[in-house]
Amino acid sequence: MDDSYPTLASPVQTVTAPAAPAVPENPFGEARRERTGQRRGLRGRIGSALAALGAMLAKFWAVIKGGLLLLPKAKVLGTAGTALISVAAYSLFWGWTFALGFVLLLFVHEMGHVIQLRREGIKASAPMFIPFLGAAVMMRSMPDDALAEARVGLAGPVLGTAGAAICLAIGEATNSDLLRALAYVAFFLNLINLIPVVPFDGGRAMAAMAPAFWFVGLAALVGLFFIAQNPFLLVFILLGGMETKRRWQARKTRSLEQSAYYRVSRRNRWLVGAVYVGLIVVLALGMHESQVLVSAGHSFRSI
Repeated sequence: MDDSYPTLASPVQTVTAPAAPAVPENPFGEARRERTGQRRGLRGRIGSALAALGAMLAKFWAVIKGGLLLLPKAKVLGTAGTALISVAAYSLFWGWTFALGFVLLLFVHEMGHVIQLRREGIKASAPMFIPFLGAAVMMRSMPDDALAEARVGLAGPVLGTAGAAICLAIGEATNSDLLRALAYVAFFLNLINLIPVVPFDGGRAMAAMAPAFWFVGLAALVGLFFIAQNPFLLVFILLGGMETKRRWQARKTRSLEQSAYYRVSRRNRWLVGAVYVGLIVVLALGMHESQVLVSAGHSFRSI
């Protein structure tokens, strides 16, 4: 049937209604359809780009993770070997003296994890260094419960903060801006490590305090990426997202094993929280005290 009115038939006569006048096209409707098609096309392109980016990051992390798993088995590339490679890499940007001090301070931080892991009865590798990604310690097994995981996680920033404070004290005693700058970077990196999302140390503390804060930490990490524009943060966002999803899904099973792992007394939650917040305050104060400004080849302290 065409655009004319319907035909009414009877035994007596047939009456055909006159054809309806042509209705002009609605230009606004056509424009709306065009805009809808453009939006759908844009969403499709954005979705494809995000999918490609996710696949690329997943492959990149697979390579990094495979390298981390092989590091403890590579005798030639042990702690000393990976440290020398990192010093050489950082020297390209900061000079060898700063690079050497930076790697030593990373080593102090990681040794905090190693010491606490051994106190918990968990076998761990020596620290391994990854240029521009920091350093890592490989655990042979997970801690017995979330409280032990929090102790291991916070031990790194505790010893790292102590190392930065000693560096600052020597810098003040010798009036060395190099040591002040190293202390500032160490305070800053230990503070960043307290972001409440795994694999950062703050995320391991949150396992005993409030695991829901993993999502807050992940959002903070995404915000930090847009502020700092550092592509290496994408690796941590990908890893943090996958690990948060895995652990949260495991918690939702409400199995006896999961319940036992995350069962922490209120007193211990408060203790972990006090250490966590205390570290943030001390590290922020340390950054303020050690900040060095450089201008036109001359350095001077900020007031």
